[in-house]
Amino acid sequence: MSDPPTGRRDDPMRGIPLLLTAIALFSCSDAMAKYLGRSLPAPEIAWLRYLAFFGLALLPLMRRGGSGLLRTRAPRLQVLRGFGVVGSAILFIMALQSLPMAEATSLSFVSPVFVTVLSMIFLKERVGWRRWSAIAAGLAGMLIIVRPGSDVFTPAALLPAASAASWASALVVTRKMGTLDPPQTTLLWTASVGFVVTSLLLPATFLFGGHLAMPDAGQIGLGLLIGLVSSAAQYLVVLAFRSAPATVLAPFSYAQLLTSGLLGLVVFGNVPDGWTLLGAAVIAASGLYTAHRERVRSRGG
Repeated sequence: MSDPPTGRRDDPMRGIPLLLTAIALFSCSDAMAKYLGRSLPAPEIAWLRYLAFFGLALLPLMRRGGSGLLRTRAPRLQVLRGFGVVGSAILFIMALQSLPMAEATSLSFVSPVFVTVLSMIFLKERVGWRRWSAIAAGLAGMLIIVRPGSDVFTPAALLPAASAASWASALVVTRKMGTLDPPQTTLLWTASVGFVVTSLLLPATFLFGGHLAMPDAGQIGLGLLIGLVSSAAQYLVVLAFRSAPATVLAPFSYAQLLTSGLLGLVVFGNVPDGWTLLGAAVIAASGLYTAHRERVRSRGG
């Protein structure tokens, strides 16, 4: 995310509270998804979430001339971005069904590692030894948490990392698109692709032997609330990055490790162990250093 345009004054004291509020909402959305995951499969939860997201994204189309938001100069990239975002959402919901919130959230924060690697491959960005060291540290933090080969390791521990990789692909595509389309167009395409994908997954899940449940009114309401809360959080993130540079806000994004851990403790009674806390600290340090190198690189350093 680039800094605000020249001529607009940065206001970190506005951007930081907006971002922290968004982070709290994201954690609440994750907690509700984890709770709903006790009774509904991930594809159904994702579909309800995207139903609300898609409905909100359609609102601008109701205005006069709003149909122009459908026009894009990069349809293939928009579709690819939509796949990355919806893939990340589905995989993370699946992770929450099997893992404590603190562990799933910590592992999802390895996304800067994947962003760096994918940017090198597809955007031909140069990666120096400092950023390679940050990549190695991030992967080490992930291994500390999942501890492959130990009794605590389960295949479900790979789901947050897969979610992070999917999200990273969406970010790299966003970088490649640059300013080809306005943010409202990207939001609409992301919601549309996600809604189509999750709608197709429902019958596909059933046909391939998966379990689908008929949700009751309360479950439908909670699923739609997840979509509304996460959409509100996304909107607050946009407002935050319009108020302050990404390099200022990046460190505060790791507050989600705290909010998710607290909600996991209060709502589900999950107490993070020492290995999870250590791994989360290593991943956070890796991400913060990567953000620092991004700032240095943007300044020509």
